[in-house]
Amino acid sequence: MRPTSKANRLLAALPRADFDLLKPHLQNVAFGVDTVLLRSGDEIDQVYFPSSGAIAFMVDMPDGHTVATTLMGPEGAVGVLAVLGPSRSPVTATVRVAGTALQIPVPKLQSAFARSAAIRHVLHVHVRTQLLQLQHVAACNALHSVERRMGRWLLELHDRVAADVLPLTQEALAQLLGVRRTTVTLTMSRLRAAGAIRSERRGFIEIDRNRLENVACECYAVMQARLGRSYDEELSAVPRAAAPLQADATVPERKAASGPKE
Repeated sequence: MRPTSKANRLLAALPRADFDLLKPHLQNVAFGVDTVLLRSGDEIDQVYFPSSGAIAFMVDMPDGHTVATTLMGPEGAVGVLAVLGPSRSPVTATVRVAGTALQIPVPKLQSAFARSAAIRHVLHVHVRTQLLQLQHVAACNALHSVERRMGRWLLELHDRVAADVLPLTQEALAQLLGVRRTTVTLTMSRLRAAGAIRSERRGFIEIDRNRLENVACECYAVMQARLGRSYDEELSAVPRAAAPLQADATVPERKAASGPKE
């Protein structure tokens, strides 16, 4: 399959000539649920531009608990901070909804990043937006109930699934929320009573979108607005006339990983 930029919003925003700097080095990869693309503490050697699916950025606590800081889908990239230099991942990036991505070795992205003002622009917009989201999620986790936060996560997952049935287990929800499985069971019972969840069977949750929006905290609307029209407008404001750096500007290569880490 030939690499295409259209499904990923960052790549789609690039002018043709700038995307062509990346194209020879992009590889289509597919990932299943629970695949670990990056593990906390590991050196980042690949960057992923998702075309579909959803990846959760998980923080691993010393006591064994986990909590999600954000979800990433076709609007962004995974591991992109590595363009700034050798970097170890501060989070574990775990697939929550199966999908596909365009994968590129970090040295190849660094080289294109140095040569292209457009690539630098879209990645800066993405990183800035992600930092704002992380700040908002931190506030949400501190201020809002488990029920309202669960509503937000379910809506964010639904945005990346083409159906009202989400491929999600209670265990995965507990990891996203940073709570015990028993808490998830009780919270889902309340959401079911409110009609926000229609049914649940092993590994799948059917939702009622309209009622779930009434349950979720306002953070969902705030963060989606940030990833809406203004995000596209910022991405589209790429410096098309800027001259690239010298064509021989390169970054020392490292051996690239063969694919996602399991």
